[in-house]
Amino acid sequence: MKALLLILLEAVIRAVLPAVLDRLKPKAADAAGDIDLRDRLTGRIRRTWGAAPVLLAVALLVLPGCGAGIGTRTIYVASGEPVRLRETIRGAAVWVLGPDGRPVAGRMDLPEGWYCLPDPGPAPAEPARPDPPAGPVPYLPPNATAAGGP
Repeated sequence: MKALLLILLEAVIRAVLPAVLDRLKPKAADAAGDIDLRDRLTGRIRRTWGAAPVLLAVALLVLPGCGAGIGTRTIYVASGEPVRLRETIRGAAVWVLGPDGRPVAGRMDLPEGWYCLPDPGPAPAEPARPDPPAGPVPYLPPNATAAGGP
């Protein structure tokens, strides 16, 4: 008996459910009221705002371009002048002197507050020393003067 009731209930549900779901789906005729409402609201916005949306769009496009230079400043630093770092530079490519005194490529963090200087270029050559006089050089004992005598 229970099985018969379940079979009948299932048949009713299978017959009624598609009809109920079909009625719940929106139809084109149901949207007619929404289209009228849309048209009324659009007309009210156009009458109230007028040209404001156009002016707002122009302002949003133009004003950021006008204010682009407000927070930025360019300062000319003459070539060869030292500069002080305002913030830490991570992984900067640098040249350091190795144990033999030759430059070696490396990477390091340059901390805030450090000064950066330009490369001074090659070290100047030492001035040439005068050649020693030709011939024998007289021996002078310690505490002796060239005039002769202690």
